[in-house]
Amino acid sequence: MSKIGQYLTGLFLLLQAGCKPSPTPAEKVLAIREMGALATTEYTVTKMVKADDNKTWYKLGDRKILMSIEARIKAGIDLTQLKQEDISINGKSIQLKLPAPNIISIQLPPDKIKLEYQEIGLLRMDFDQAERMHLLEQAEKQVQAAIPETGILETTRIHTSNWIQQFCLQLGFEEIHIEFTDQNPKSLLR
Repeated sequence: MSKIGQYLTGLFLLLQAGCKPSPTPAEKVLAIREMGALATTEYTVTKMVKADDNKTWYKLGDRKILMSIEARIKAGIDLTQLKQEDISINGKSIQLKLPAPNIISIQLPPDKIKLEYQEIGLLRMDFDQAERMHLLEQAEKQVQAAIPETGILETTRIHTSNWIQQFCLQLGFEEIHIEFTDQNPKSLLR
């Protein structure tokens, strides 16, 4: 094949590779599924945990402990649950039905666990590692139980709506309606 034929073949292949159809707006929105979990809210909660076992008659001396524990709670939505039928597009208007916000993680960083007070009687043993781990488990359960009182899931709805709104605006949408699977529709107009 001549040099001109090689150049024309190469040019044809380049043009063919560059002529892929552009993704539809729905496909562009669905591409956010690849992010997985979208954490939009983080709360830091401090919990005090105390223990004593002075109420037993056969143990002589006091044994008390007070620990402060800082927990980091992350909340967001699972974007992998977003489906084609959750997206409705009409021109420059989009309606999204997002998964319900949930708690993504609760972390108790070791450097944020502090011994605030400890009293050990002369005839008593220190709190061992297993007892301290039990106190940390107790603190984590208390943090989980207090989650509804924090309002983190409602804050997550707001933060997620704002993030998704900005994302859709960048895609060229002008009217954005966001609804969560566990909530009534919320309209965000620009």
